[in-house]
Amino acid sequence: MLTSDQQERYARHLILEGVGPEGQEKLLNGKVLVIGAGGLGSPAAFYLAAAGVGTIGIADSDRIELSNLQRQIIHSTAGIGRLKVESAREAMCELNPDVQVRTYPVRVDDAILPTILADYDFVIDATDNFASKFLINDACVRAGKSFSHGGILRYAGQTMTVHPHRSACYRCLFEEEPSSEIATSCSRAGVMGVLPGVIGSLQATEALKHVMGVGELLTGRMLTYDSLALRFREVAVGRRRGCGACGQ
Repeated sequence: MLTSDQQERYARHLILEGVGPEGQEKLLNGKVLVIGAGGLGSPAAFYLAAAGVGTIGIADSDRIELSNLQRQIIHSTAGIGRLKVESAREAMCELNPDVQVRTYPVRVDDAILPTILADYDFVIDATDNFASKFLINDACVRAGKSFSHGGILRYAGQTMTVHPHRSACYRCLFEEEPSSEIATSCSRAGVMGVLPGVIGSLQATEALKHVMGVGELLTGRMLTYDSLALRFREVAVGRRRGCGACGQ
């Protein structure tokens, strides 16, 4: 049963067809893990908190740097030097005291990630490197956890949702991690500050839909975004029989 304050806070959800009190209760009981508290994780985590997702985990081992603040909107100038997960937790709880924020100030790896995943319904991959993306994909497929992939670089972004063993996974599309000579990061190539706000918000949308059980998830397709042309494009992605993560 929603309290009077919650009825007011979530009023626009409660009158929304497909959500209503039942959907809001599902959100309040939902558990979403955000891996990465940077450009993508900032809008994703903030919107999850605003929407009333009851338990939000956020994992990141980095501390805030001045160069982050051009795009990582959950942090502030006063927080430079702080752990990103602590800064994010403070901002999320200040926005919505209904939510419980669990922080993991670690760089996730094969040893720790499976244990963390066990507590969550859905995962948002908000990392900025290929090694982490392959790690998250493989761990989520093994655990049977649905997740949203997101990636940004320069003026372009992409996102897709993976439902393990029912839709294509990240490794179906990108078989192997590229070499360090080929891989390009935002720190070397740059990124338009507003770009992660678009992709991170789409990832949060997928998480909310999954928790409430509404709509059609972005499975079996990669959505790409060109901010210079302001154009979205959808590419079908099929499961690959010989996939090292989800193949037979």
